[in-house]
Amino acid sequence: MQRISRLKRELQLLSAEPPPGVSCWQVEGRLDELQAQIVGLSSTPYEGGVFTLEIKIPERYPFEPPKMRFLTPIYHPNIDNAGRICLDALKLPPKGAWRPSLNISTVLTSIQLLMAEPNPDDPLMADISSEFKYNKPLYLEKAKKWTTEHAIQKNKGYETEEKSSLENKNKKTAHKREALSAQENLEQSKKACM
Repeated sequence: MQRISRLKRELQLLSAEPPPGVSCWQVEGRLDELQAQIVGLSSTPYEGGVFTLEIKIPERYPFEPPKMRFLTPIYHPNIDNAGRICLDALKLPPKGAWRPSLNISTVLTSIQLLMAEPNPDDPLMADISSEFKYNKPLYLEKAKKWTTEHAIQKNKGYETEEKSSLENKNKKTAHKREALSAQENLEQSKKACM
């Protein structure tokens, strides 16, 4: 009961006063399954990207941390290919820093800050971590490329709709031209007959 009332309060707060660049909502009305989106901060390789996360709330929440993982692929030393996140706030003590006074909003904000300031000394992806430490321009280039490929909303539906609308307009114009041309030919032939 405490878990449900706390989650309801947290979700109300998240919808009324979300942290900048963060949103969170229930999946299919379930309180134990949430999704969130984090907008990449400016001056980072994730700028302009919208990253979706899956959040699973355990039975013992808030005494256990929520399970969070990225659904959007991201090139980052502390986030692996399965989207798992290496962050103290997502682990119980003694190895982690989770405590019941933390909430989903603070953890999402911490993840957003981790995106801006990776921790290469506690990596999940050793190769990306060494790239971050020893070849930062290459890391930044790859992270930007992944962001462009996976996290920037291209609004493809609108582009396709616009393109097909333009094609339809061109077809209609072509049909009108043909009809007018045929009508002019008919009128020309009538004049010729008279």
